[in-house]
Amino acid sequence: MIHIDLFSGIGGFSLAARWMGWKTLVTCEIEEFPRKVLQYHFPETYHHEDIKTLNYETINLELSKRYGSRWRNDDVIVTGGFPCQPYSIAGKRKGTNDDRYLWPEMLRAIREISPRWVVAENVSGLLTQQSGLVFERVCADLETAGYKVQPIIISACAVNAPHRRDRVWIIAHCTDARIKSMQRERKDGIYKSKATPDSNSIGLQGWEQTGKKRKMEILQFGRFHNSHNQFNEFPTKSPICSRDDGLSMRLDGITFSKWRNESIKAYGNAVVPQIVFKIFKAIEKVDKLIF
Repeated sequence: MIHIDLFSGIGGFSLAARWMGWKTLVTCEIEEFPRKVLQYHFPETYHHEDIKTLNYETINLELSKRYGSRWRNDDVIVTGGFPCQPYSIAGKRKGTNDDRYLWPEMLRAIREISPRWVVAENVSGLLTQQSGLVFERVCADLETAGYKVQPIIISACAVNAPHRRDRVWIIAHCTDARIKSMQRERKDGIYKSKATPDSNSIGLQGWEQTGKKRKMEILQFGRFHNSHNQFNEFPTKSPICSRDDGLSMRLDGITFSKWRNESIKAYGNAVVPQIVFKIFKAIEKVDKLIF
Protein backbone atom coordinates (compact mmCIF):
# COMPACT_ATOMS: atom_id res chain seq x y z
CA MET A 1 0.00 0.00 0.00
CA ILE A 2 1.01 3.59 -0.65
CA HIS A 3 0.24 5.87 2.29
CA ILE A 4 -0.65 9.58 2.03
CA ASP A 5 -0.89 11.17 5.48
CA LEU A 6 -2.98 14.35 5.85
CA PHE A 7 -2.95 16.45 9.06
CA SER A 8 0.05 14.30 9.94
CA GLY A 9 1.06 15.73 13.34
CA ILE A 10 4.17 13.87 14.54
CA GLY A 11 3.38 10.89 12.33
CA GLY A 12 1.25 8.42 14.29
CA PHE A 13 -0.41 7.16 11.10
CA SER A 14 2.94 7.06 9.31
CA LEU A 15 4.56 5.11 12.13
CA ALA A 16 1.82 2.48 11.96
CA ALA A 17 2.24 2.34 8.18
CA ARG A 18 5.96 1.68 8.70
CA TRP A 19 5.11 -1.20 11.04
CA MET A 20 2.95 -2.57 8.21
CA GLY A 21 5.79 -2.27 5.71
CA TRP A 22 3.91 0.41 3.76
CA LYS A 23 5.59 3.50 2.28
CA THR A 24 4.43 6.94 3.38
CA LEU A 25 5.01 9.00 0.27
CA VAL A 26 3.29 12.25 1.30
CA THR A 27 2.66 14.02 4.61
CA CYS A 28 0.84 17.30 5.14
CA GLU A 29 1.34 19.28 8.34
CA ILE A 30 1.20 23.04 8.85
CA GLU A 31 2.78 23.24 12.33
CA GLU A 32 6.58 23.70 12.41
CA PHE A 33 7.51 21.37 15.27
CA PRO A 34 5.63 18.26 14.05
CA ARG A 35 6.91 18.90 10.53
CA LYS A 36 10.52 18.84 11.79
CA VAL A 37 9.81 15.52 13.50
CA LEU A 38 8.33 14.14 10.27
CA GLN A 39 11.28 15.36 8.21
CA TYR A 40 13.68 13.66 10.60
CA HIS A 41 11.95 10.28 10.77
CA PHE A 42 10.72 10.18 7.14
CA PRO A 43 13.49 11.91 5.14
CA GLU A 44 12.52 10.36 1.79
CA THR A 45 8.88 11.48 2.06
CA TYR A 46 7.47 14.58 0.38
CA HIS A 47 6.37 16.92 3.19
CA HIS A 48 3.70 19.48 2.28
CA GLU A 49 2.64 22.29 4.61
CA ASP A 50 -0.88 23.48 3.86
CA ILE A 51 -3.81 21.17 3.08
CA LYS A 52 -5.42 24.02 1.14
CA THR A 53 -2.64 23.97 -1.45
CA LEU A 54 -2.21 20.20 -1.66
CA ASN A 55 -3.78 18.76 -4.81
CA TYR A 56 -3.40 15.83 -7.17
CA GLU A 57 -1.16 17.73 -9.57
CA THR A 58 1.32 18.61 -6.80
CA ILE A 59 1.34 15.06 -5.43
CA ASN A 60 1.78 13.54 -8.88
CA LEU A 61 4.65 15.91 -9.70
CA GLU A 62 6.51 15.27 -6.45
CA LEU A 63 6.02 11.50 -6.53
CA SER A 64 7.02 11.31 -10.18
CA LYS A 65 10.32 12.99 -9.24
CA ARG A 66 10.94 10.44 -6.50
CA TYR A 67 9.41 7.25 -7.83
CA GLY A 68 8.78 7.74 -11.53
CA SER A 69 5.54 6.15 -12.68
CA ARG A 70 5.63 3.32 -10.14
CA TRP A 71 2.76 4.54 -7.98
CA ARG A 72 -0.90 3.81 -8.74
CA ASN A 73 -3.96 5.46 -7.24
CA ASP A 74 -5.72 2.16 -6.60
CA ASP A 75 -2.92 1.15 -4.22
CA VAL A 76 -3.32 4.29 -2.10
CA ILE A 77 -4.63 4.71 1.43
CA VAL A 78 -5.28 8.27 2.64
CA THR A 79 -5.36 8.95 6.38
CA GLY A 80 -6.00 12.07 8.38
CA GLY A 81 -6.95 13.26 11.82
CA PHE A 82 -8.67 16.40 10.56
CA PRO A 83 -8.52 19.20 13.18
CA CYS A 84 -10.54 18.37 16.29
CA GLN A 85 -10.67 21.87 17.80
CA PRO A 86 -14.11 22.66 16.29
CA TYR A 87 -15.59 19.63 18.09
CA SER A 88 -13.44 19.09 21.19
CA ILE A 89 -14.92 19.73 24.63
CA ALA A 90 -11.60 21.41 25.44
CA GLY A 91 -12.48 24.20 23.02
CA LYS A 92 -15.45 26.41 22.17
CA ARG A 93 -17.02 23.81 19.86
CA LYS A 94 -17.84 26.26 17.08
CA GLY A 95 -18.18 23.36 14.64
CA THR A 96 -18.51 24.41 11.00
CA ASN A 97 -18.15 28.07 12.02
CA ASP A 98 -14.57 27.46 13.22
CA ASP A 99 -11.74 28.55 10.89
CA ARG A 100 -10.13 25.19 11.63
CA TYR A 101 -13.08 23.28 10.18
CA LEU A 102 -11.03 21.62 7.45
CA TRP A 103 -13.02 18.48 6.65
CA PRO A 104 -14.05 19.98 3.26
CA GLU A 105 -10.35 20.29 2.35
CA MET A 106 -9.70 16.66 3.29
CA LEU A 107 -12.73 15.61 1.25
CA ARG A 108 -11.46 17.58 -1.74
CA ALA A 109 -8.07 15.87 -1.48
CA ILE A 110 -9.76 12.45 -1.27
CA ARG A 111 -11.82 13.15 -4.38
CA GLU A 112 -8.74 14.25 -6.31
CA ILE A 113 -6.43 11.44 -5.16
CA SER A 114 -9.13 8.71 -5.42
CA PRO A 115 -7.58 6.31 -2.89
CA ARG A 116 -8.86 2.79 -2.37
CA TRP A 117 -9.02 3.28 1.41
CA VAL A 118 -9.60 6.25 3.71
CA VAL A 119 -9.10 6.31 7.48
CA ALA A 120 -10.17 9.52 9.24
CA GLU A 121 -9.91 10.18 12.99
CA ASN A 122 -11.41 12.71 15.37
CA VAL A 123 -12.53 13.25 18.94
CA SER A 124 -15.74 11.69 20.21
CA GLY A 125 -17.24 15.20 20.41
CA LEU A 126 -17.69 14.95 16.65
CA LEU A 127 -20.64 12.62 17.31
CA THR A 128 -22.64 15.23 19.23
CA GLN A 129 -21.62 18.43 17.41
CA GLN A 130 -24.78 20.15 16.12
CA SER A 131 -26.92 17.20 17.26
CA GLY A 132 -24.77 14.77 15.30
CA LEU A 133 -25.25 16.47 11.96
CA VAL A 134 -21.56 17.25 11.45
CA PHE A 135 -20.64 13.58 11.92
CA GLU A 136 -23.47 12.52 9.62
CA ARG A 137 -22.22 14.99 7.02
CA VAL A 138 -18.70 13.54 7.06
CA CYS A 139 -20.05 10.03 6.48
CA ALA A 140 -22.51 11.20 3.83
CA ASP A 141 -19.77 13.15 2.03
CA LEU A 142 -17.69 9.99 1.72
CA GLU A 143 -20.68 7.97 0.58
CA THR A 144 -21.48 10.59 -2.05
CA ALA A 145 -17.87 10.32 -3.24
CA GLY A 146 -18.39 6.59 -3.80
CA TYR A 147 -17.16 5.02 -0.56
CA LYS A 148 -18.64 2.46 1.78
CA VAL A 149 -18.26 3.89 5.28
CA GLN A 150 -17.90 2.24 8.70
CA PRO A 151 -17.40 4.45 11.77
CA ILE A 152 -16.05 2.88 14.95
CA ILE A 153 -15.11 4.13 18.42
CA ILE A 154 -11.85 2.80 19.85
CA SER A 155 -10.31 4.12 23.06
CA ALA A 156 -6.62 4.34 23.92
CA CYS A 157 -7.16 1.84 26.74
CA ALA A 158 -8.07 -0.75 24.07
CA VAL A 159 -4.33 -1.07 23.41
CA ASN A 160 -3.39 -0.98 27.11
CA ALA A 161 -2.72 2.75 27.37
CA PRO A 162 -3.42 3.96 30.96
CA HIS A 163 -6.16 6.40 29.90
CA ARG A 164 -9.48 6.18 28.06
CA ARG A 165 -9.24 8.80 25.29
CA ASP A 166 -12.21 7.86 23.09
CA ARG A 167 -11.70 8.52 19.40
CA VAL A 168 -13.95 8.13 16.38
CA TRP A 169 -12.35 6.28 13.47
CA ILE A 170 -14.09 6.53 10.11
CA ILE A 171 -12.98 3.76 7.75
CA ALA A 172 -14.02 3.99 4.11
CA HIS A 173 -13.43 1.66 1.16
CA CYS A 174 -13.84 2.42 -2.53
CA THR A 175 -14.56 -0.25 -5.13
CA ASP A 176 -12.28 -0.61 -8.15
CA ALA A 177 -15.11 0.47 -10.45
CA ARG A 178 -15.60 3.70 -8.52
CA ILE A 179 -11.84 4.36 -8.45
CA LYS A 180 -11.70 4.12 -12.25
CA SER A 181 -14.72 6.41 -12.50
CA MET A 182 -13.09 9.02 -10.24
CA GLN A 183 -9.85 8.76 -12.19
CA ARG A 184 -11.75 9.54 -15.39
CA GLU A 185 -13.47 12.45 -13.65
CA ARG A 186 -10.13 13.81 -12.52
CA LYS A 187 -8.62 13.42 -15.99
CA ASP A 188 -11.54 15.29 -17.55
CA GLY A 189 -11.68 17.89 -14.79
CA ILE A 190 -15.22 16.83 -13.90
CA TYR A 191 -14.53 16.30 -10.22
CA LYS A 192 -14.14 20.04 -9.74
CA SER A 193 -17.76 20.62 -10.66
CA LYS A 194 -19.06 17.47 -8.98
CA ALA A 195 -17.42 18.03 -5.60
CA THR A 196 -19.76 17.54 -2.70
CA PRO A 197 -21.36 20.88 -1.66
CA ASP A 198 -20.43 22.16 1.76
CA SER A 199 -22.82 22.34 4.67
CA ASN A 200 -23.65 26.00 4.19
CA SER A 201 -25.01 25.45 0.67
CA ILE A 202 -27.00 22.34 1.61
CA GLY A 203 -28.28 23.50 4.96
CA LEU A 204 -28.36 21.45 8.13
CA GLN A 205 -32.01 20.54 7.68
CA GLY A 206 -31.16 18.75 4.46
CA TRP A 207 -28.82 16.45 6.33
CA GLU A 208 -31.25 15.99 9.18
CA GLN A 209 -33.98 14.84 6.77
CA THR A 210 -31.86 11.91 5.60
CA GLY A 211 -32.81 10.20 8.84
CA LYS A 212 -29.74 7.97 8.82
CA LYS A 213 -28.61 6.25 11.98
CA ARG A 214 -25.05 5.04 12.15
CA LYS A 215 -24.17 1.82 13.88
CA MET A 216 -21.23 2.49 16.16
CA GLU A 217 -19.19 -0.45 17.35
CA ILE A 218 -17.87 0.31 20.82
CA LEU A 219 -14.49 -1.08 21.76
CA GLN A 220 -13.83 1.22 24.68
CA PHE A 221 -12.93 -1.49 27.17
CA GLY A 222 -11.61 -4.23 24.94
CA ARG A 223 -7.87 -4.75 25.06
CA PHE A 224 -5.51 -5.62 22.24
CA HIS A 225 -1.99 -6.93 22.69
CA ASN A 226 0.74 -6.33 20.15
CA SER A 227 4.50 -6.08 19.93
CA HIS A 228 4.43 -2.27 19.78
CA ASN A 229 2.96 -1.73 23.25
CA GLN A 230 5.17 0.68 25.22
CA PHE A 231 3.09 0.50 28.41
CA ASN A 232 4.10 -2.97 29.62
CA GLU A 233 6.31 -1.53 32.39
CA PHE A 234 4.08 1.46 33.22
CA PRO A 235 4.15 3.14 35.76
CA THR A 236 7.62 1.89 36.78
CA LYS A 237 8.99 3.15 33.47
CA SER A 238 7.42 6.01 31.59
CA PRO A 239 6.43 5.12 28.02
CA ILE A 240 7.13 8.69 26.90
CA CYS A 241 10.07 10.06 28.91
CA SER A 242 12.17 6.92 28.62
CA ARG A 243 15.67 6.56 27.25
CA ASP A 244 14.42 7.23 23.72
CA ASP A 245 11.13 9.06 23.24
CA GLY A 246 11.41 8.92 19.45
CA LEU A 247 12.00 12.64 18.91
CA SER A 248 15.24 13.90 17.44
CA MET A 249 17.70 15.71 19.72
CA ARG A 250 18.81 17.66 16.67
CA LEU A 251 15.68 19.72 16.08
CA ASP A 252 17.31 22.89 14.79
CA GLY A 253 16.45 26.17 16.44
CA ILE A 254 14.18 24.73 19.13
CA THR A 255 15.22 25.38 22.73
CA PHE A 256 14.47 22.85 25.47
CA SER A 257 11.63 24.95 26.90
CA LYS A 258 9.99 25.29 23.50
CA TRP A 259 10.69 21.65 22.70
CA ARG A 260 8.98 20.59 25.93
CA ASN A 261 5.88 22.68 25.29
CA GLU A 262 5.65 21.75 21.62
CA SER A 263 6.22 18.05 22.29
CA ILE A 264 3.47 17.93 24.92
CA LYS A 265 1.12 19.64 22.48
CA ALA A 266 2.16 17.26 19.71
CA TYR A 267 1.64 14.16 21.87
CA GLY A 268 -1.76 15.47 22.93
CA ASN A 269 -2.86 15.88 19.31
CA ALA A 270 -1.34 12.62 18.10
CA VAL A 271 -3.25 9.47 17.21
CA VAL A 272 -2.38 6.27 19.05
CA PRO A 273 -0.32 4.36 16.45
CA GLN A 274 -1.05 0.98 18.06
CA ILE A 275 -4.76 1.50 17.28
CA VAL A 276 -3.95 2.56 13.73
CA PHE A 277 -1.82 -0.56 13.34
CA LYS A 278 -4.80 -2.75 14.26
CA ILE A 279 -7.00 -0.92 11.73
CA PHE A 280 -4.33 -1.28 9.04
CA LYS A 281 -4.03 -5.02 9.77
CA ALA A 282 -7.80 -5.36 9.34
CA ILE A 283 -7.62 -3.46 6.04
CA GLU A 284 -4.83 -5.76 4.85
CA LYS A 285 -6.94 -8.79 5.72
CA VAL A 286 -9.93 -7.42 3.79
CA ASP A 287 -7.74 -6.65 0.77
CA LYS A 288 -6.48 -10.24 0.72
CA LEU A 289 -10.07 -11.49 0.67
CA ILE A 290 -10.98 -9.12 -2.17
CA PHE A 291 -7.88 -9.54 -4.31
